[in-house]
Amino acid sequence: MPLKLSLKPGEKFVLNGAVLANGEKRTSLVLQNKACVLREKDIMQGEDANTPARRIYFPVMMMYLDPEGLEAYYNDFAMRMTEFMSAINNRQALATCLEISREVMGGTYYKALMACKKLYEFEQERLSYDTEDLSEHAAHR
Repeated sequence: MPLKLSLKPGEKFVLNGAVLANGEKRTSLVLQNKACVLREKDIMQGEDANTPARRIYFPVMMMYLDPEGLEAYYNDFAMRMTEFMSAINNRQALATCLEISREVMGGTYYKALMACKKLYEFEQERLSYDTEDLSEHAAHR
C-alpha cells in the first residue's frame, strides 16, 4: 500500500536513514514500497529523552532508524520499559506498555512509536497533577 507524505515547506524527514528536507513549497511524495520514514516532528534527539516515557520512545525510534544497533537499543528499551511498568499501576497505561512491547517484538517499530505517544499523555497528566498537588499543599502551609 503506497504511503503519501504531505510536507510543509522546509520540513525534514528521515527516509531509510537519510535525512531529507523539503524545498520552499508544500510537496506531496508517494512512497510505492515499504520504507523507513519518520517526520521531523517524530524525531527525538538523545538529550530530549528526559522523562520516563521519552526514555522508552528514544530506543524504539533508534531501532526503527538504525537496525544495525538493534540489540543495544532493544536492551535499553527493555530496561526502560521494565522501570516504567514497575513504577505505575494504571491499567490503561500498563495496557499501552504491553501494546508497545508487542509492536517492538513484532518489529513494527513505527506503530510502537505512535503508541509511545499515549504514554506522553499519561505522564503529562500525572506530572501536572503532581504539580497541582504540590502547589495546593504549599498553599495550605
